[in-house]
Amino acid sequence: MKQIMLHGENDWRLDDIDAPTPGPRDALVRIAACGICGSDVTYVHMGFGPGHPIPLGHEMAGIVDWAGSEVVDIAVGDRVVVCPSDVGEGPMGSGGAQGGLTPLLYVPEAANGKRLFKVPDGMALTTAALAEPLAVGMQSVNQSEAKPGEKVAIFGCGPIGLFAMATLADRGVTDVVAIDFSPARLELAKEMGASHVLNPSEVDVWAELKRIHGEVPFMFGPTPATDVFIEASGADSVIGEVLQKGRVDGRLVIVALHFRPVPTNFLDLLMKQFTVRGSMEYPERFEDAIELLGRRDLSAVISHKLSLEEFGDGLAILEGSKDCGKVMITMEGAQ
Repeated sequence: MKQIMLHGENDWRLDDIDAPTPGPRDALVRIAACGICGSDVTYVHMGFGPGHPIPLGHEMAGIVDWAGSEVVDIAVGDRVVVCPSDVGEGPMGSGGAQGGLTPLLYVPEAANGKRLFKVPDGMALTTAALAEPLAVGMQSVNQSEAKPGEKVAIFGCGPIGLFAMATLADRGVTDVVAIDFSPARLELAKEMGASHVLNPSEVDVWAELKRIHGEVPFMFGPTPATDVFIEASGADSVIGEVLQKGRVDGRLVIVALHFRPVPTNFLDLLMKQFTVRGSMEYPERFEDAIELLGRRDLSAVISHKLSLEEFGDGLAILEGSKDCGKVMITMEGAQ
């Protein structure tokens, strides 16, 4: 059986691995599609792992190929999304013993009801595989507590930022400004529900936010009336700019990965009584993401579909293109 394995720093391989031997509480899922995440690129460069090869892939959907006798809610032939979170048996694709970049995924403890979730009839499994990154974007919106009538700005229109926009639109939050350097991603942002798009290479973002959202007073001069900022770009400068230029009682949610310390002026935070929250993983109900995919067609976020053997090309696209959306690995016969 084939599996993308990380052996060390910049050393990934498509390995032959032993077929799994599942037990009565386990399941096997024939993977149809698995997205490549920016964190996968990071893992490859870091050589993420405890000193032995680890499998990659945590955005996966497929068809149940086998289910143990104690797995009662899932049956052979069911179309499912696999939740990769650590639900007692370790995470999948992020340092655990299993990963979704393989044709046949071993799912331990499928009987606990927290790992496999059915996909609606008619939903392509390539679309269903978007559930994991959608859940990440959705959780950033949950952390923001944005409500209809509030004004939101999202920095970064990669898949997570785009899915935050889709979540906001689904919840009736319509005054959303998307900010990115890529014209292609800004076009996607409009499809996902952004009411305005800004390219920092063409306009002064903060002047435009004042124009679009209006102004509110501050002792050192008026600020944009933007209520919520979601940082999905990974650009360190955004955090300081939001605190310096955002409104009194503003809210900032950080969902992008920032690996280095970011200088922060806590006097800005204090004077504006700003709220800063992190966002990690998913909503309490992972199914929320699958249900949103059933209500809204978000498949336009997928910009590339590649085979398992083309995983290296997928990594190169993610690193070399600022215009790409979700890069999806599809297995033979994917639906």
